[in-house]
Amino acid sequence: MNTLVFSPFIKLCLALHLLAVLLLCWQPAWWPGLLGLLVLLHGLIALLGLLPRSTLLGPNLTRLPPSAIRRGEVAITIDDGPDPAVTPAVLDILRQYQVKATFFCIGERAVHYPELVRQAAQEGHAVENHGQRHRKHTSLFGLAGWRREVGEGQATLQAITGRAPQFFRPIAGLRNPLLEPVLQQLGVFLASWTRRGYDTRVRDPALVYARLTRQLAAGDILLLHDGNAARMADGTPVILQVLPRLLEELSRRQLQAVTLPQACSPAPAAAKRAS
Repeated sequence: MNTLVFSPFIKLCLALHLLAVLLLCWQPAWWPGLLGLLVLLHGLIALLGLLPRSTLLGPNLTRLPPSAIRRGEVAITIDDGPDPAVTPAVLDILRQYQVKATFFCIGERAVHYPELVRQAAQEGHAVENHGQRHRKHTSLFGLAGWRREVGEGQATLQAITGRAPQFFRPIAGLRNPLLEPVLQQLGVFLASWTRRGYDTRVRDPALVYARLTRQLAAGDILLLHDGNAARMADGTPVILQVLPRLLEELSRRQLQAVTLPQACSPAPAAAKRAS
């Protein structure tokens, strides 16, 4: 249970560190060059942590599995909630179109608005883990920090919905190599996205919609926000203008919106791990 299992890329990096130590013992005069190579290696690791869709730090669900693609499925994921000013309207739209979505909820917000989280779960939407505190420095966490952020989020959402989340998405998808071992220990899978509309910053619904639907295809994981949603000039959250158009476009293209657990049952193919 406590064994740390790293991705093949990270194992390679560890092996290169060991090789550098051996070379340093053999040829101490090489230390400037070896140090420079290790700095470059750590820079590469840091860069990969800033790329939400990278798979080199560990399994990462960026698209739905082939079985879901064959069924013509896509997943709408909605982050940063619950928000009492936005989430109820989002749920109303989804109910009107008879569509299920995946809500990546922040634990601290879920504690304040448990009825919204419970309502989403009762209406057939998936409630997944977006971290307990959603702090911007989460990508700098060590093992203990990730265990708190992910583990407390799991406990909070399970207490509210009666179901343990299957997926975790860090803030902005940012992470480091120590997240994957924690996810393995907790039995949770990392999920990012295929495309996003940047609807926390962009106030133009047409632009957000265009980004989400450009090359839209079966298997896509789409990212929107009910929490931290950008507002139009009249104060309307952008998601409330984009979501109906998006659902109508999915219908026109004969694509079915499903939750991540539905699409990936029994487990995300892209994230199956060797025992």
